Amino acid sequence: MTYPDYRHSVMKKLLNDFFDRYFHDEESIILLILLTVGLALLVLLGGVMWPLIAAVVIAYLLHGLVTLLLRYGLSALIAFAAVYTLFISIFLLLLLYLLPQAWTQLRRLVNEFPNLLNVWQEALMALPENYPIFSETQVRTFIDGLGGEIGGLGQTILEFSLASLPSVFAWVILLVLVPILVFFMMKDHDQLVQWVGNFLPRNRPLMNRIWKEMDQQISNYIRGKVVEILIVGGTAWGLFVVLDINYALLLSVLVGLSVIVPYIGATAVTLPVAAVAYVQWGLGGEFTTVMIAYLGLQIIDGNVLVPVIFSEAVNLHPVAIIAAVLVFGGIWGLAGVFFAIPLATLIKAIINAWPSRISRASTEQEAEA
Repeated sequence: MTYPDYRHSVMKKLLNDFFDRYFHDEESIILLILLTVGLALLVLLGGVMWPLIAAVVIAYLLHGLVTLLLRYGLSALIAFAAVYTLFISIFLLLLLYLLPQAWTQLRRLVNEFPNLLNVWQEALMALPENYPIFSETQVRTFIDGLGGEIGGLGQTILEFSLASLPSVFAWVILLVLVPILVFFMMKDHDQLVQWVGNFLPRNRPLMNRIWKEMDQQISNYIRGKVVEILIVGGTAWGLFVVLDINYALLLSVLVGLSVIVPYIGATAVTLPVAAVAYVQWGLGGEFTTVMIAYLGLQIIDGNVLVPVIFSEAVNLHPVAIIAAVLVFGGIWGLAGVFFAIPLATLIKAIINAWPSRISRASTEQEAEA
């Protein structure tokens, strides 16, 4: 046998062993096709389907609250009405108050950036005296570049505001469409689940195992993360208002959203909090108080709040979490960042539950022993 024939034979044997190990039953092949089609639809049509996807996620989360109320003896109609009323109330609060106020503060902050830059410039110009490794030319070049970037950012925000005016009507339609979709998905939950099940194999132990693990971990994670955002963001807003720091609402929104990304979010939001406090008070007692309060909130969140809220810990290595944030955030932006850990958990659940002749043989041997 010649070398090319031998190499071809080895590669063929490796591929045969791989497919025989992981695709030896019909359900695994069907699941692979469904996952491939679902991923392709998300990548290609995610921008168009995001209202439907958002409605599915929201309805899924709210159904857990409905189930909880049913356990306490409430009727299905009352539980549905109470949960949907709570959703509409929070939705309107975010839409009519929180987001407009935060956007207004963001535009005001951007407009004031040139004045803030003058304050920072004085501190930066002192760097060559205190740290000789920095030259005055380097500092001036950095300041000029930063000023240009800030000016461009302000212009971009203003242009975005003007350019978005023609699409306001489309946004209104979408904002009305999502609550309507959530209403019908919650109301007809059982019928929709049965309709989707008609497209799946009747005998689906693999899919059931994956769904059981995914539903337990992801539902706990997403619901817990929403609660954590509200608690951390609300507490940060209260602290910033008491400490009388500028842009309190905007900073509290950033602090609340920072918990979405473990290890990264809290570190990234520290910079704007410190920058605003420094410009407002300088390196004085007020600045120190704000930073101590902010760091204390982060410590309490990581060591007290998270263990209490999350009944099931997402057992993912920090490297896997960061990799998932980079990959899914790069594909779907902020939505990808928020769902990075649930999606990584789904991938982990699929890998753990995927049928393998070797793992099945080991399980059977342990059962016989």
